[in-house]
Amino acid sequence: MATARIEDLLRESAPQVLGVLARRHGQFDTCEDAVQEALTAAVVQWPQTGIPDNPRAWLLTVATRWLVDHWRSDSARRRRESAVAALAPTLEEPVDAAYGHDDTLTLLFLCCHPELAPPSQIALTLRAIGGLTTAEIAAAFLVPEPAMAKRISRAKQTIRNTGARFEPPPADQLAARVRTVLHVLYLIFNEGYTATAGPLLHRTDLSTEAIRLTRLLHRILPNSGEAAGLLSLMLLTDARREARTDGNGWLVPLDQQRRELWDADAIAEGLSLLHRTLGTTTIGPYQVQAAIAALHDEAPTAEQTDWPQILALYEVLDTIAPGPLATLSRAVAVAHVHGPTAALALVGTLDGDDRLAHTHRLEAVRAHLLEEAGNPTAARDAYLRAARATASRPEQLYLTMRAAHLRPPLKNTTPDEVSTVEE
Repeated sequence: MATARIEDLLRESAPQVLGVLARRHGQFDTCEDAVQEALTAAVVQWPQTGIPDNPRAWLLTVATRWLVDHWRSDSARRRRESAVAALAPTLEEPVDAAYGHDDTLTLLFLCCHPELAPPSQIALTLRAIGGLTTAEIAAAFLVPEPAMAKRISRAKQTIRNTGARFEPPPADQLAARVRTVLHVLYLIFNEGYTATAGPLLHRTDLSTEAIRLTRLLHRILPNSGEAAGLLSLMLLTDARREARTDGNGWLVPLDQQRRELWDADAIAEGLSLLHRTLGTTTIGPYQVQAAIAALHDEAPTAEQTDWPQILALYEVLDTIAPGPLATLSRAVAVAHVHGPTAALALVGTLDGDDRLAHTHRLEAVRAHLLEEAGNPTAARDAYLRAARATASRPEQLYLTMRAAHLRPPLKNTTPDEVSTVEE
């Protein structure tokens, strides 16, 4: 319990301490290194000495001392030493006044700087705002720790090279930058809810962290309909997590899930957020997706799902935020309302779309629709193509088993001639 409390305190305090340092001294990259050093010291010392009375003051003091030592060792910056030391608080000095305003949003803007590629934005956000170590982030995305360290280092250097200051973006860039922040949090959640690679379907550490950060963003931007919509979407989706696999870890499709396993409290919170938000601001894609998730969660059984309304919402989504994944999801709704043949025609419009070149989802949806349309041979081939295209072991197993279920009966063969199902 003490370890969990320490982890919670560090994750809560890390962005606040980094914000104070970056606002005082600039140089986001060096300040972020200082905070990581302070976090490491806390992980080592607090379990032995106990949690300080003022954890943030402790972290700020240790981080500032690290900055002093770092700049002292650099002869070109020797003149900064006295100025920095004068600003360093003591362990006894109250620093709560330094947190009079929340710097987290400014930090998110920096971590999601438009000059960075999405993978770098995600990694930097998880480290600077989420308080995750480089090793934890590397493990989450199944890459070697040295490679992740280089990615984070390059991201910080890119921010430094842009000359970005620790301040909110200009008013004319604010909306676009908020959209970028929301998108990064959305990507983190998606990777946690359905891992793109590896032996696990879920990376609960990532989905939980995405929800925590989105709660924080919603608190900072209470009038943002899309921040509320994204948080609602995450809660309504994550509520089904326990039912997505069976006792053996096999993937369970939505229409076969045991709905009594869904998290009623998360659903209630997500619905409340959505109902308070819809109609009060300009509708955006996260609010629409949250409304779709709400219809699924409110249905007592799969058969009672309001598919016509879901299809109507997907048509709205395809209008305000068109994209191949939105079209694929709309095709599933089309199948429930107008039949699999109509849905297959819609899926066919995505053939050759380069944006789907590195995902299994097109073939997976096509396979399901072909099976529903009564074409088991073509469905089996599509399931196997989808299985080969994903690096997620649970999804590979599910798709391969679907293909095996559709295997045609073998005639005139001996046991030695029967091959195993492709993996």
